[in-house]
Amino acid sequence: MTHSRLNSRLRASQLPIAVLLGTNEIASAVAVSLTGLGYAVIMCHDPFPPVMRRAMAFHDALFDDRAVVDGIAGKHAETPSEIAAVFSTPGQVAVTSLHLTDIIALHPIKILVDARMQKHRVTPDFRGIADVTIGLGPQFTVDVNCDIAVETRPAKNGTVVRTGHTDAADGVARSLGGVGAERFVYSDRQGRWHTPLEIGTRIFKGVVLGHLDGQPVPASIDGVLRGLVRDSTLVPAGVKLLEIDPRGANAVWTGTDERGRDIAKATLTAIRLRALRPAMKDVGAGVYYI
Repeated sequence: MTHSRLNSRLRASQLPIAVLLGTNEIASAVAVSLTGLGYAVIMCHDPFPPVMRRAMAFHDALFDDRAVVDGIAGKHAETPSEIAAVFSTPGQVAVTSLHLTDIIALHPIKILVDARMQKHRVTPDFRGIADVTIGLGPQFTVDVNCDIAVETRPAKNGTVVRTGHTDAADGVARSLGGVGAERFVYSDRQGRWHTPLEIGTRIFKGVVLGHLDGQPVPASIDGVLRGLVRDSTLVPAGVKLLEIDPRGANAVWTGTDERGRDIAKATLTAIRLRALRPAMKDVGAGVYYI
C-alpha cells in the first residue's frame, strides 16, 4: 500500500494519529487510554532502556508475540500497509521499530508523547512535529523540548507541568509491598542477557534467574517475576534487568497498574489543557494538579 492509500484509509476512518515514543508499560497505559478515545496509536520502539515489565506493555508485539493490555491488542507493523491493517480493526495499536521520521512521512500527527522514560539522557525538541507534544518524566522543559509535560516521579506522579521543567530523577524506588529498590536487579556491565524464565514465575532469593555476559544473576528477594528483560537482549550497564513482586498471592504482573493509569489520565488532561491554552493565557503560571 502506498502512502497516499494509507492516508485515504485513515481519512475515511477519521482517526487522528497519536504517536508514542517507547513501548514500555507507561507508554502502553497511555496507548490504552488514547485508543479508548478513538485515536489511531502508533508506538515507536526505542532500545534504551530495555523494556522490563513486558506483560504490562505492548513491547512483545515487536517479536510477533501476543501483547494484550487491558483488552487492547498490540500488533507488529513495519510498512504503511501493515499499519493501515492494524487500524482496520478496532481496539488495536500499531507497534513498530520505524523511526519517528518515517512515521511523519506517512501522515500528519495529532499527538506526540515521549514516553521513553530516559531519566538521564538529553531529550530532543520534538515541538512542531505534532499539534501537541507531551513529555513524560525527567528531562523535559515546557516550551523548550515539549509543549506540556507530566511528572512520573512517585512523589508527584500524574502532575501536569504547564511551565518550567519536570523533576530530575532522584534514584528513589517507590515501595511495592513494603520493598523498594531491593526488588530490582540491575546490570553491572554491558552484555548479552539470557534467561529461560517467564514473567509470572515464582522465584526465591539466591536462585539464578539468568546470565549477563556469561555471569550468573541471582534473585535479590523471594517473590514473583513482575518484570524481566527479554531473552537475548543486548543491555548496557546500569539498567534494570528484572523486578520481583514481593506480595505473594497479591502479586500483579499483567495489565496497567495504578501508576500507569494515573500518568495516562494526566496525559489526557495535558492534551485538554494544551487545547485550551489560548483561552488560559492570563491564568497564573505554574503546575496544574489533577
